[in-house]
Amino acid sequence: MKAEFHNNINNIAKNQWQALEKSACPFMHYAFFKALEDSASITAETGWQPHHLTLSANNKINAVLPLYIKQHSWGEYVFDWDWAQAYQNHNLDYYPKLVSTIPVTPIPSEKLLSDSGDYLELMKVLIEYCQQNKLNSWHLLFIPEISLVDQEKLPDDIYLRHTVQFHWFNRQYQSFDHFLSSFTARKRKNTLKERRSIAQQNVEVTQFTGKEITKKHLDYFYLTYQLTYLKKGHQPHLSYAFFQQIFQTLPDNILLIIASREDNYIACSLFFFDKKNLYGRYWGCSESVKNLHFELCYYQGIEFCIENKLAMFNPGTQGEHKIQRGFEAVLTYSYHWIKNENFKTPIKNYCQQERAQLKRYQQQCLASLPFKQG
Repeated sequence: MKAEFHNNINNIAKNQWQALEKSACPFMHYAFFKALEDSASITAETGWQPHHLTLSANNKINAVLPLYIKQHSWGEYVFDWDWAQAYQNHNLDYYPKLVSTIPVTPIPSEKLLSDSGDYLELMKVLIEYCQQNKLNSWHLLFIPEISLVDQEKLPDDIYLRHTVQFHWFNRQYQSFDHFLSSFTARKRKNTLKERRSIAQQNVEVTQFTGKEITKKHLDYFYLTYQLTYLKKGHQPHLSYAFFQQIFQTLPDNILLIIASREDNYIACSLFFFDKKNLYGRYWGCSESVKNLHFELCYYQGIEFCIENKLAMFNPGTQGEHKIQRGFEAVLTYSYHWIKNENFKTPIKNYCQQERAQLKRYQQQCLASLPFKQG
């Protein structure tokens, strides 16, 4: 196998990338990564230098791994700021590091596009590459759990980390009311009250998919997308050109929900979907309305899943408020390797303690779900 690293996705043929992509996840489409780079949203200047790995034999690409050389830890959602601070306290450089992920998109999915899906061999390639170059660590974020058999083969200095996300699962619900019938009476009453309040505030909600989405819709969405970041004192990660491009190249995977009052747009939420799953990504508003966030980001998504027979809804990271609305705590899996020998044991211990803590937290969250017992 010949390993090559590419600083531009355009150096990898689209047909070879897509031929290896077995999942329907829209975020792993060539078009998604191309839009990130074409729009200059993800570049060396923004701290995300593309460095995609291909493995080939006989001039044929057999595997692709999206990779980035990172100069910071923004947009990853598996937080290692404490590690970086520890390095700084010892006058050591934590960056640059090598990261495999979907930029600013913490979606658990297959990251290694190949027929074999052999992460163990891939890890050996990454370790060797970091050791031969000025790269202080590598990180595989939000990938599937490595099998128990392969876990036993992992070197001692590759560490597993968890995060907790809240996902909704479609248990063959026939309608939103059917879903709510699984709630306790008090929780069902609270949810119905939240939903009724939207109409009582004279708000209308409309769903748009594919080619129904117009430039006017896009312009309003991007306005609220910017406002969401600016309210927190941050600059948006993604440019208008990025969304403009994916609305054109991935129209069959996009759901845009817009709330209006007296024919004026007041809020919206953007989702992606495939044949099995719905993924909530962005929310923004130009007018504050009670319970509207819950309606646009959760209840509308659940209804869309039920109507289209989608199995799972991942509404995005964090948010314990999702539990009482029927979203269940799940663990995600990320694997990490660092070069510095003096930090291996402390970071290994950190990861072990963190995993135990998050497993306990997951169980606490599951015990707080609104469903009837049994």
